[in-house]
Amino acid sequence: MSQDIALQVNSLRVSYRSGDREVKAVDDVTFSLYPGERLGIVGESGSGKTTLALALMRLHKPPAYIMGGEAILDGRDILALGLDEMRQTRWSKLSLIPQGSMNSLNPVVKVKHQMADAVEAHERGLTKNEIAKHIDHLLGRVGLPGSVAEMYPHELSGGMKQRVCIALAIILEPSVIIADEPTSALDVVVQRVVMQTLNDVQAQLNAAMIIIGHDMGLMAQSADRLAVMYAGKMVEVSPISSFFHDPQHPYSKLLISSLPSPEEKRELAGIPGSQPSLLELPSGCAFHPRCPVAEDRCRAEIPALRQISSQRHAACHLVEELS
Repeated sequence: MSQDIALQVNSLRVSYRSGDREVKAVDDVTFSLYPGERLGIVGESGSGKTTLALALMRLHKPPAYIMGGEAILDGRDILALGLDEMRQTRWSKLSLIPQGSMNSLNPVVKVKHQMADAVEAHERGLTKNEIAKHIDHLLGRVGLPGSVAEMYPHELSGGMKQRVCIALAIILEPSVIIADEPTSALDVVVQRVVMQTLNDVQAQLNAAMIIIGHDMGLMAQSADRLAVMYAGKMVEVSPISSFFHDPQHPYSKLLISSLPSPEEKRELAGIPGSQPSLLELPSGCAFHPRCPVAEDRCRAEIPALRQISSQRHAACHLVEELS
């Protein structure tokens, strides 16, 4: 994996405004993404994962607003680009596989026309025959027959629709792919096929990929690094093997203890309580009401995401004592 940075996100903040209230959905998120790397982002519903993805694609809509930060791609801050420049950047440099393939394809337009629209918006000099050949090639790359181009989305199975979405995401060979819950609503066998397809095309392009989800087993098999989000903040970032063998943040420890293991027989432990409302965050560390080791400092001070080793970061006042 090259150490050149494919995408650098610094202090990204995204809020939802409701009257005179501001809800911090993504709060001071910073991370680096490297060419060829797969970064998994996990967290409970409402932790800010999808808001982060939409903000990076500049596809968020009011009442969501980017309040600050930067996202550097190819030497440019994509959060500061004009609308036309951002339109050209999408799909050619940065692409999204949206959550829920069932709803992301137009049900009354053939697959070939939906794919052709994306090509024509960026590559205006191609003939219809060249575009048709390109679409046939792309469908083949994701394991679909060329005949799928002539079909409507409602004629495809869930797994086929998701692979069409993957083909759309790589249609202009972007350097960064964001996959938001790429296997949601699919059965286990189809999930494996879709993830293998996604991993194969990502490796062929040497693209960097962000995989967003909550399936820890899927992350263990697919991601190189894992970032854990809680109440809008990243609380731990770690190589995948280190994360599962030695989690640092108390929330990460509880997440892993709640997973069944084929290697040991133990009682599964749930995480007490629930994630707080972003409208009424507790003082200090947002996790402290649910944390079994919280101290007075945790209730008063918000911990920063700090480096605890060469490749690991955690946002916990007690991480040194816990490690």
